[in-house]
Amino acid sequence: MAMYVLALDQGTTSSRAILVDHTGAIAGTAQHEFTQIFPEGKAGWVEHDPFEILTSQLTAAVEVLGRAGVRPRDVASLGITNQRETTIVWDRATGKPVYNAIVWQDRRTASMCEQLRNEGVEEDVRRRTGLRLDPYFSGTKVSWILDNVAGAREKAERGELAFGTVDSWLVWNLTSGKKHITDRTNASRTLLYNIVEDKWDDEMLRLLRVPRSMMPEVVWSSEKLGPVSTTLGLEGTEIAGIAGDQQSALFGQMCTKPGDAKNTYGTGCFLLQHIGTEFRESQNRLLTTLACSTNRRPEYALEGSVFIGGAVVQWLRDGLGIIASSSEVEQLAQSVPDSGGVLFVPAFTGLGAPHWDPYASGTIIGIGRGTTKGHIARAALESIALQTTDLMRAMNADTGVPLRELRVDGGATANDTLMQFQADLLGVPVHRPACLETTALGAAFLAGLAVGFWNSTDEIQRVQGEGTLFTPQRDYDALYARWKEAVERAKGWNA
Repeated sequence: MAMYVLALDQGTTSSRAILVDHTGAIAGTAQHEFTQIFPEGKAGWVEHDPFEILTSQLTAAVEVLGRAGVRPRDVASLGITNQRETTIVWDRATGKPVYNAIVWQDRRTASMCEQLRNEGVEEDVRRRTGLRLDPYFSGTKVSWILDNVAGAREKAERGELAFGTVDSWLVWNLTSGKKHITDRTNASRTLLYNIVEDKWDDEMLRLLRVPRSMMPEVVWSSEKLGPVSTTLGLEGTEIAGIAGDQQSALFGQMCTKPGDAKNTYGTGCFLLQHIGTEFRESQNRLLTTLACSTNRRPEYALEGSVFIGGAVVQWLRDGLGIIASSSEVEQLAQSVPDSGGVLFVPAFTGLGAPHWDPYASGTIIGIGRGTTKGHIARAALESIALQTTDLMRAMNADTGVPLRELRVDGGATANDTLMQFQADLLGVPVHRPACLETTALGAAFLAGLAVGFWNSTDEIQRVQGEGTLFTPQRDYDALYARWKEAVERAKGWNA
């Protein structure tokens, strides 16, 4: 009998592979970082090499099996979770990308989105897709590739090109080009999928000038999809789960009922709340997106996205050079009692929800002669929690039912100072699970349920540990008011 499920967790800065056993415990991990490409002279552009994404992910998969001494026949199924919205277009005949992957953070299509908004189509777009017209999403990125790569649009019109988010690219290569698919959670992030009618939307394809022939088949997040047919000792392993990283984390936290919510603190921050089986349009500049479903019926979530979360700590390390490793930031932040009046708006790639300003600029305000690197570090950490508070307040206004608890995951949640500050800001308990790998666990759970490795979500919940609860201890209303003022000053700077 197979003893493990293998989760491939393809993220923005690294590709990871995780083995999960029947108790939900992590039996092995492997991780490989890959290159972040910032084209010279192109502010706001972010790219990845699609083949580097693929090779880093396959290397991690083989490595984790080797480290754990696990044979492919010991693996019941394989689940994939991935950075969402990142866009790849490739030649169906050769399998070669026609351009680098354009990353979700990339802002090159801001003017295209602004032009479409000026044409008055955004409300119709929201009613169809649950999304806003923003360069964050895949649709305008596809259109840009077709317009800017020589011969690409002509090839696409002839049906020779395929589009996919990263999950599609991985599955295509894992199955030797036999499967061109995506799941509903990833499809719902493209600006091209009608999440009310549950299909690719002809009007959106027309509006963004994307040929329908490029689109992958859309599958359920937990479903047998076929075996791996290629390479590296994974042959025959059943691909049985796919979910965009944030929906995967929502499922990994077992937020499967209306009202359940989680926030992931990764490169960005992503707050999702399950709202049930009925589409609801946000009135507070949030998104409506598809959640993972094991019942083969569309389920929905409200989502707020912060573009720069944990990445602000990477900037302190790589850009400012005031820490040598990300783990040092908590100690540096604790070297001062507070931020000394410094506020840090990390709008390096514009502002996401609920502001949606692609022209906002990173801003540090309140600096004085007494400001130290400790104050900067503390303000950077606090910015992560302050941005999350923006999302939570908008979500509470949408639902009319204030959240009673926030479940959290992602690398930055290991920082106790940040988690306590978050609980204080929100005024509700913050629950950190025993295992922080909820994104990978979500993909593993989806893949395991599809093949009977686990029988139900109830069984999964029984094997999860207790975790840590952070309860509110202080009032930061005055600080939050100043934060809102700082955000307003950062807006529109690059317009």
